[in-house]
Amino acid sequence: MPEITEAELKKQIDQSNFANLYFLYGEEKYLVSHHTERLAGKASGSQFTDFNFQKFEGDETGIDRIAEAVQALPFFAERKCVLVTDPDADAMKTAEMEKWKELVSSLPETTVLIVALVNRNSDEKKGKNWKKFIDLMKKSGNAVRFGKRTGAQLQKLLCSGAQKRGCQLSSRNADRLVGFCGADLTTLLNELEKLCSYVKQGEITAQLIDRLAVKNLEARIFDLSKAVLSGSGDRAYSILDILLEQGEEPVAILAVLSSAYLDLYRVRAAIQSGLSATEPAKYFDYARKEFRLRNAEKDSARYPGGMYRESLKELLSADMDLKSSRGSRRTVLEKLIARLLILAERGNTA
Repeated sequence: MPEITEAELKKQIDQSNFANLYFLYGEEKYLVSHHTERLAGKASGSQFTDFNFQKFEGDETGIDRIAEAVQALPFFAERKCVLVTDPDADAMKTAEMEKWKELVSSLPETTVLIVALVNRNSDEKKGKNWKKFIDLMKKSGNAVRFGKRTGAQLQKLLCSGAQKRGCQLSSRNADRLVGFCGADLTTLLNELEKLCSYVKQGEITAQLIDRLAVKNLEARIFDLSKAVLSGSGDRAYSILDILLEQGEEPVAILAVLSSAYLDLYRVRAAIQSGLSATEPAKYFDYARKEFRLRNAEKDSARYPGGMYRESLKELLSADMDLKSSRGSRRTVLEKLIARLLILAERGNTA
């Protein structure tokens, strides 16, 4: 069977029109978990759930026990549901894979078997067993892949979620929340719930997001880049101190700081070529991070392109120093901030 869409899965759950086998997987673990719970809850019914619903951790349970549960008849019900979470295809030997093949090809009509990767990732390119396992699930049942949401999809979801909670959130401020918290759906929905609880009824403003939303590492380091570009050395070093005291890795700090400068350089080059600020997204990976280009547009024109090129050279040099362990890692970052501040000041007066 081909993969089905999320909308088709929702329809089957709502109509209790179940297939015998479902395989739920993908990068967006919040959605995998959410739909797994809905599907298992509906398929197992509301009566005698102790008998008609069985759950197994795939990496702790042998295929023989799973097969035994699948073959058992439901107790005073139309069907029973068996849920297997996070089987490890990479660890499966040939004999176990064959047993899975035999099991899913002969499922009883009275059983709904759900196999869900709620925590585990499947690497079809590196793990040859994963491709076999996923192909087997697709061939034998309904497979649903939950990929990461795009920026536009996240905006729509957050605005809709705020409305359901009696609040208003504009697309612009939804984009701002994504910029603060990242694109992880679990994190975003937790932050939205917190903001709605605070507002109760009314608008979730940019000021409220700035004050209450918890920034991820990327957002905090972008604050560092803004402090450097604005010439605020005290603020830049204060942010760096906080990041290091919180145990953030210097290599990770440098990587995100470098990406901020790359955004500015790419946007400036695009605009100078008569293109839009979002043009770089066609050539570089900005999936679910288009907001970075829009944010960079505000600052990119303030400095000449040469300043960004020189800054990127300094970032590359610091990267080599960090990875070759030459000197204190903290000192490498502190010297880098000083050099970037000098370049920004020169660029501002050019």
